Amino acid sequence: MKSLRILDLSNNNLSGRVPEHLTMGCFSLQILKLSNNNLQGQIFSNNLNMTELLWLQLGGNHFSGKISESFLNCSLLEVLYLNDNHLSGKVPRWFGNLSYLGDIMMSNNQLEGPLPKELCQLKYLEILDLSENNISGNLPSCFDSSSIKQLHLSRNRFQGHLKDFYINSSSLVVLDLSYNHLKGNIPHWIGKLHSLGYLILSNNNLEGELPTQLCNLGELRLIDFSKNNLHGKIPSCLYFTALREGNGNDETLTSSFEDESYFIYSDWLPRGSEESIKIITKNISCSYKGRILQFMSGIDLSCNKLSYEIPNTIGNLTRIRTLNFSNNNLTGSIPMTFSNLKQIESLDLSHNNLSGEIPSELVEIYTLSVFSVAYNNLSDKTPNRIRQFATFEESSYEGNKFLCGLPLNRSCSMLESPSLPPKASSGNEENYSNFVDMDVFYISFVVTYITMFLAIVIILYVNPYWRRSWFYLVEIWLFSCYYFVIDHLTL
Repeated sequence: MKSLRILDLSNNNLSGRVPEHLTMGCFSLQILKLSNNNLQGQIFSNNLNMTELLWLQLGGNHFSGKISESFLNCSLLEVLYLNDNHLSGKVPRWFGNLSYLGDIMMSNNQLEGPLPKELCQLKYLEILDLSENNISGNLPSCFDSSSIKQLHLSRNRFQGHLKDFYINSSSLVVLDLSYNHLKGNIPHWIGKLHSLGYLILSNNNLEGELPTQLCNLGELRLIDFSKNNLHGKIPSCLYFTALREGNGNDETLTSSFEDESYFIYSDWLPRGSEESIKIITKNISCSYKGRILQFMSGIDLSCNKLSYEIPNTIGNLTRIRTLNFSNNNLTGSIPMTFSNLKQIESLDLSHNNLSGEIPSELVEIYTLSVFSVAYNNLSDKTPNRIRQFATFEESSYEGNKFLCGLPLNRSCSMLESPSLPPKASSGNEENYSNFVDMDVFYISFVVTYITMFLAIVIILYVNPYWRRSWFYLVEIWLFSCYYFVIDHLTL
């Protein structure tokens, strides 16, 4: 089949190696898809003759070994999917010679070594996904291409200061550097990425304050800075356009993930449709892929050292789905503006120093399925157990000593009827118990008793007249008791 241009055998149970007569004889092949099979061995030998190849998708197999230089024969290659295999070795530096590469998907392999700077030479690069590997070293500071849209480098071993990494792309939508060893402050150049929709920097060693430049990113839908060492306050200017009611940017964001005019095959699988982001929401780690990703939005600043009050302006992000500020040092009250979050599904404010009442208006949120304000300093009555709040158990409120009402085992009867005067006896007993320290009372009583006993003994020893009188009284008392027993108890 020397004229064959498209071959799709993906999602089967094919095993063995890729036959050499396929890579040698189908020299007109432009699209080859063998993903999600049981293929194994080295991907290609050095006898690769598919010079017209544009799209190669081999993800989800058991390919192993290093990536062969035979790919250099595919000089027109634009899309390369090698994800979910067992590939090892370094990321090839000769990738920079495949000048038309636009998508590189090599996540979930065993690649190691530093990230080659030659990748920065790919001026058409739109998607780079090297997540879930063992790549180490510093992040390159050469990504100044305006074409890159998605950069996934999470779950590797990158280190160094984040400020030394610089990316200048007006079209970048996803930046995921989570689960690495990055440190330092969040750089100010973040504010120049005006198309950024998903910023994930969780599980690193970042420190410093949240830069106000984040407020320039109107298209942000998801911020995940959890499990770092950030401190200071949450900027009150986090008023993202994409998360406000009435925003019409869904189609714009969708088009950044999908290019329907793929080559000359408009009905073929759109570019980037298999891209996914892992997000922890509702206490569960979930992957959001392709089109569904546009419906996910949230802010996760948990497990940091943030302090001060929660800005009221957070309540204006009416299209947000998840909000997690837990395990910080936040103070003040829960903003009443949170009742405007009509689409929120998960709200976690636990393990802070929040005080005051829980706004009763929160019961009007019908979409809420996870709610926690545990281990704060909240007081007064819990929200009425109606609608979604009827499903929340004691764990959502525990650790607040001054909080009462169901589902807690702490009654609010005294708070609900303050006009009833307390009983006099109970009041006296309460005042007496508060006034007298019982431990001190018992000790004082014993000391006084011993002192009086010793005083009597000393007096009787010194004064013989009082001693005779005392023994005379004791003798009379003993005789009286003796005759009382004889007269009344004997028959």
